[in-house]
Amino acid sequence: MADEAFRPSLPHRLWRLLPAQQRRRLATEITALLAPRIARDMPPARHGVAVAGELSRLSGLGEGARLMLRGLESLGVASWAIDVGDYLPAAEPGPRAAPAPAPPAGAPLVIHVNAPLLPLVLMRLSRALPRGRRVIGYWAWELPQVPPLWRVGARFVHEVWVPSPFTAAAIEPLLPGRVRVVPHPLAVARPTAALPDRAAWGLPADAVIVLVALNLASSFERKNPLGAIAAFRAAFGNRKDRILVLKLGNPDHFPADFARVAAAVADAPNIRVDTNSYADAAMQTLTATADIVLSLHRSEGLGLVLGEAMLLSKPVIATGWSGNMAFMDDQSAALVGYRLVPARDARDVYHGSTWAEPDQADAVAHLRRLADDASARADLGARARRQALERLGTGPLAAAVRGLGLDVPQ
Repeated sequence: MADEAFRPSLPHRLWRLLPAQQRRRLATEITALLAPRIARDMPPARHGVAVAGELSRLSGLGEGARLMLRGLESLGVASWAIDVGDYLPAAEPGPRAAPAPAPPAGAPLVIHVNAPLLPLVLMRLSRALPRGRRVIGYWAWELPQVPPLWRVGARFVHEVWVPSPFTAAAIEPLLPGRVRVVPHPLAVARPTAALPDRAAWGLPADAVIVLVALNLASSFERKNPLGAIAAFRAAFGNRKDRILVLKLGNPDHFPADFARVAAAVADAPNIRVDTNSYADAAMQTLTATADIVLSLHRSEGLGLVLGEAMLLSKPVIATGWSGNMAFMDDQSAALVGYRLVPARDARDVYHGSTWAEPDQADAVAHLRRLADDASARADLGARARRQALERLGTGPLAAAVRGLGLDVPQ
């Protein structure tokens, strides 16, 4: 009887029979019919900035919304937080956002929700919220072209902010002249003084630690953890003085992907898999404890993990393509060569475009060189921090706020 009580309804079972891409398209088109419309003319901006996003979710867009709020605070710009995490498909929960008063009339609304889900969020928010208010989408995408479905969401914004020139180039055809690059203000909004603590993490003091950190909800194929594992094993084999720490988020939500990682590291005594959830401060300590941060991604909208590592003076080895090139170059990071190939994604989120296939031999050479030379690691980490401080500050956010016609006190 208990099992029958939780059996999905017939309409739900029929819905699940549809291909994932078709379900997404239908859901977006239906919610677009029901969502409230925005003002045709761009309303003037007043008072400050309202920021809506997955404030209680451990996701890239959720972190982007939290960073924007911290950045606005550091600039002295009034802001109002609106948590829309409960309105979106399930993801790993994060810290609950503190309740905030409703934004005053005229305060522009920046919504950190990508185009296909934007009508759903607007439909579930108060229908009065977007009325007479400038609506700005903060969108992150990781391929050179956005899917056709994004055109639906473009009808619900006056302009779009994006984290990198790479993403801007993909979205510009949807809203010509209405796309602004506003990188996440990591350099000001996050502490950068975390200290290494190997004992706390159970890591040996005399080993070289390589860190790979990713969320499985962010696309397994795009993040390419198997490529990072293969490069590490090719570089170091089973050496006890070379340790790979794999920090994985959302393993329970994607058991098949996690099983592939587990199989790839099953017989490796020098690879550790960490699936725990950590607060920001703890995660920064883990990053500070590493000697090298590795990302053999196939594409990134920006690359928050890499930016945070550089701010902590960590030498980064990363694929030299996509959004991370907004804040790194061959003087501030060990860039891995690549070739562009058709994007193939078993989850059918990324398709119809290209992404990078990183050169494993290049990654292996960088790993060996940096692991064997502490001085080279220190020099590269110092250059990384200087560049990240320059590229990931609040300057672009301040310019965007002024572009709205608002004052920036600081």
